[in-house]
Amino acid sequence: MDDVLDADLLDRARTTAALTALGVRPGDVLLVHASLRSLGPVADGARGVLGALRRAVGPTGTLVVPAFTPENSDTSPHYRERVRGLDAGAVDAVRASMEPYDPALTPAPSMGALAETVRTTAGAWRSAHPQTSFAALGPQAARLLAGHRADCHLGEDSPLARLYEADARILLLGTVYATCTAFHLGEYRMPGPPRRSYRCVVASWGVRRWWEYEDVALDDGDFAALGAAFEEVAADGAVRAGRVGAADCRLVRLRAAVDFATDWLTEHRRTGG
Repeated sequence: MDDVLDADLLDRARTTAALTALGVRPGDVLLVHASLRSLGPVADGARGVLGALRRAVGPTGTLVVPAFTPENSDTSPHYRERVRGLDAGAVDAVRASMEPYDPALTPAPSMGALAETVRTTAGAWRSAHPQTSFAALGPQAARLLAGHRADCHLGEDSPLARLYEADARILLLGTVYATCTAFHLGEYRMPGPPRRSYRCVVASWGVRRWWEYEDVALDDGDFAALGAAFEEVAADGAVRAGRVGAADCRLVRLRAAVDFATDWLTEHRRTGG
C-alpha cells in the first residue's frame, strides 16, 4: 500500500514538469490562484507546490498571489456570514475582536494554503491595501506591489494594473474562472462603473480605528460565464489548458483576459444579459 501511495504522490519534480508542459517559462510573472485539494496528494504540501512554481519560473520569475483579508471588514460577505443570527451584543463582540490590518502580520486564511505560504516565506513582499492586498516573491515583487492605494481595491492603483503592464499570466492551478481576480480590473475599466462604500479596521499611529471609503462595487457573480465566453474567442496562445496532478489547470494571458472582460462586462451588465 505504501508503494501505491508513493507512486501517486505528486513531488516537486513532477509538479515542475507539469507546469512546464502547461507553458510556464523561466522569467514569467504569474498571478497564481491555487486549490491544493484539487491537485491531489502533494509532497511537502503547499511548500512543495511553491518550490515547484519557483523552479518553473526560475530566479528571474516572479510569483504573485491574492492575500485578501475580508476578516477585518464589516461590509464583506465574510462578515455578514460570521454574524448571521447573532444578537446585538454578540455582534459588538465580533466587531471589537477584529484586528487592524498589518501587512507584515495579518494572515489571509480565506485565500488558501499556497497564498499563506507565499506570504510567510522569507523575502516576500505584500501590498498595503487593508482588504485586497497581494503577496509576491521574485525580483519584480516590490515594483509590482508598490503604490497600492488604500481606496483602490483592484483598479489602476493596484497590483493588477502593474501585472497588466508587465504582461503577466494567470495560473489557475485547479481553480476556475469564477476565482479569476484579474477580471475585476475590467470592472474598473468599464465606463462609469457603479460604486459603493466599504469599511474596515486599520491602525493609524498605533491606534485602532474603523475607516470608511468609496470604491468600485466589486461583483464576481458572472465571472464563470465571462471566463467561458473568453475561452470561446481567445486568440491562439491566450489560454493553455493542461493537468497538474489531478487538477485541470489554465495558463491565461492577463492582458487578453482583462481586455475581453472590460468589453464583455460593459455589454452584459449594461443590458442585464
